[in-house]
Amino acid sequence: MKIIPSLEKLKTELIARGLKPTFQRLKVLEYLKQNKTHPTAEIIYEHLSRKIPTMSITTIYNTLNIFLKKGLLSAITITGKEIRYDYNSSPHHHFLCTHCGRIIDINLTCPYTDGKKKVIAGHRIEEVHGYFKGICKDCLKKEAKQKKSNNV
Repeated sequence: MKIIPSLEKLKTELIARGLKPTFQRLKVLEYLKQNKTHPTAEIIYEHLSRKIPTMSITTIYNTLNIFLKKGLLSAITITGKEIRYDYNSSPHHHFLCTHCGRIIDINLTCPYTDGKKKVIAGHRIEEVHGYFKGICKDCLKKEAKQKKSNNV
């Protein structure tokens, strides 16, 4: 199997985490790296199975679980209904647009993710999740445009 240069970095990343760089793992990781939309396992499967008919939903779930355990990804449960996956596993926050459903990365300084504070009231912090919900700027623009056209 010839690996194209863009996959070479992903292959190195998998090996560095002690994972065998199988074709399926490389394709799942490549998809997540290229699509910053915080997809579900089903969305990843729908996309990859069109190009790789032998790819199963079970393979997707197993691959995502291994990636989570190895710290390659983070899981986002902002919607409360589904798990979304994020290639950016460094601490950051997310914004959920309640109109269009888009999840957007938000980079804010958090005193509990800067490596200094690891304890709150004697409790050890292992994860911090910052979720914001509201209307994204694109939906606000559309809303304003609609109001303007309705007033004309």
